[in-house]
Formats: sequence, C-alpha cells, structure tokens
Amino acid sequence: MPPFELSGRSALVTGASSGIGAGVARAFATAGARVAINHPGGAARGDAERVAEAISAAGAEVLIVEADVAQEAAVAAMYRRVAEAIGPLDILVNNAGFASTAPVHELSTEHFDRLLAVHLRGTFLCTRAALPGMYARNYGRIINTASQLAYRGAPGLSHYTAAKGAIISFTRSLALELGESNITANCVAPGATRTPILDGVPEVMLEAIRQTIPKGRLAEVEDIVPAYLFLASEEARHVVGQCISPNGGDVFL
Repeated sequence: MPPFELSGRSALVTGASSGIGAGVARAFATAGARVAINHPGGAARGDAERVAEAISAAGAEVLIVEADVAQEAAVAAMYRRVAEAIGPLDILVNNAGFASTAPVHELSTEHFDRLLAVHLRGTFLCTRAALPGMYARNYGRIINTASQLAYRGAPGLSHYTAAKGAIISFTRSLALELGESNITANCVAPGATRTPILDGVPEVMLEAIRQTIPKGRLAEVEDIVPAYLFLASEEARHVVGQCISPNGGDVFL
C-alpha cells in the first residue's frame, strides 16, 4: 500500500510529460488516483505518451491532455475534457514551467513575459478553472510548484525567481480565501533537482550548486515527489498556505 492513499480521487498535473510533474503523476496513480497528464504539445507529446503508457501498464486510469496553460481558452477546453474523462477534479498540481538564463540587462521583454505567463498566469488560470467545482463539492487540494530560488535569488534567473516568488504569494492569499472550506492550497519549493530543466547546464555550474547543499548532492525526482503526495492526501487536511521545500538544506524556510 502506498504511504498516502488517493483512491477514488481525480488529479490533473500540468507540465507532467517529464521531470517532477511526470514523477508526481506516476506517484498519484500508484496511490490510486485517476490522473490527467498535461503537456504543451510539440516534443513533449511523445514524453507524455511514454509516461501515460507506464501508468496504464500498471493498471491505473490515465488521460493525456494537451494545452498551453498560459492561454485562457486552452485551459477551459482542458478542464472540460478532464471532467468528461476522469470526473470532477479533486487535486490540481500547477507544475507547468520552464527555465532559461539571462542577466536583466540582456533579458528580452518577450522572454520575460512568456516565462511569467506559463508559470504565474498558468497557475492562476488553472486554479480559477478548478475552484468552482471544488467549491460546489467542498473538496479540493491545490498544490503549486515554486522553487527555493524564490527565497535566495539567482543571477541570470530574475524572471524565474520573480514568477516563483509570486506563486508563493498567490498561494498564501488563495489559502486565506478558502478559509474554512475543505479545500487547501499549498506550495512545494524544490531545490536543485536532476530533471530535463538542467539539461545544458555546464557540469562546473552543477558542481558549484552541489557544494552549497548540506546534503552534498542534487535531488532526484524521487526526493521531491513525497511532498506532493502528502499535500494531496487527507493527512495534510490541516496544512494550509504552506510552502514545503525539499532542498537538502540549501535554504531554511
């Protein structure tokens, strides 16, 4: 039996074609949830299909749904399809995102806007779409992916850290709005994790990051996923507006 039980629950994980999102989708399915895997299309489509195949082979119910979470119409269409295929949504994981580096004086407006649109606007649009159904049933778990870099900053990542900091603030305000309802909103702020988002980062930079982590290593996806499982479960019913940061001691929140 998995450590946290999600049988009978339906979950949507955005940005679930690889990395942490894929790990969360697989873990939710193992815990008994029906899972919708969101991806933005293009090269991510094949990755999403492979994640879904692994989940289906294990006997779990899974749906693949393509949508750019920064687009309002695409999000609305995604929610309609998810509701038709796996039922009213119980768990939302806002995980879609990407990273790139540029110092502020070289960062284009277009790139700044696009990153914030996917991370922050996407979190808002998906959350707004999920809330009416959650309010109607008085049940829901909303888990937003932040980053420990929202607390410590990082050169060349001002747009990324700004988005992640805003997501933490958004989550806190949302948690206050949810009040006494049986809906919770929380964040997971992973530390540096070996996922495709680090592809192309020079090994010398990865080594410099590793040296700042008291645990002495970068996280694996398996180190991060349990935080999402906990927050999605009944055991986290009294955890509200919090930010859990599995980061190996890199940042103390």
